Amino acid sequence: MSYKVLIVDDEPLAREILESHLESLDQFELVASCQNAIEANDILQKESIDLMFLDIQMPKITGMEFLKSLTNPPEVIMTTAYSDYAVEGFNLNVIDYLLKPISLERLMQATNKFIAKQGSTKFGEEDDFFFVKADKKMIKIHFNDILYIEGLKDYVIIKKNDSRVITLQTMKSLEAKLPDSIFMRIHRSYIVNINKINAIFGSMVEIQEGGKPKNIPVGKNYKDLLHDLIDANKL
Repeated sequence: MSYKVLIVDDEPLAREILESHLESLDQFELVASCQNAIEANDILQKESIDLMFLDIQMPKITGMEFLKSLTNPPEVIMTTAYSDYAVEGFNLNVIDYLLKPISLERLMQATNKFIAKQGSTKFGEEDDFFFVKADKKMIKIHFNDILYIEGLKDYVIIKKNDSRVITLQTMKSLEAKLPDSIFMRIHRSYIVNINKINAIFGSMVEIQEGGKPKNIPVGKNYKDLLHDLIDANKL
């Protein structure tokens, strides 16, 4: 599953740093990068945003003022060069408060908090399947039948215990069809069924495939999220 992101910051360099960091995190899709609250408000009227990176000190309308003005705001991660506003920010129920310059490691800590907070998916709980086009027909895939999904350029391979389905689409588009309560992106090229993981060691997860262990690599940008699930006893 991917999340739509909005950046709001009057400093071009600060926006560039966030944009660069987000390119490393495949779970997040940058919808727009705005230099003030007025531009951001227009985007929020047109787009469904899941997470907003909001600078506090901006001209005309500050980040705090803008957030207070929203009747139905997205989840927010505050960014600033100053630490004086942390208490007020958390009083507004923001996910996290990042001090500039923002490192990729610190950004990942904040986005992992956001992901952990998401208690629901974009799909109804009654749905336990989806359809993909393969071999000139629409094939029904049950979530529980999937062991893992592998990306290969413009194709994805959906690996089940006794078969596989190859479909022409991107990993990102397929990920959007999967409930994050069951599936996790652990690598740029792999999504795994959490319930099928038997073991985790080093930078690998082990899944039983055809009665034999299958080791799948964990990308460095996904390790923290995986260990958050372990700590929460969800694996």
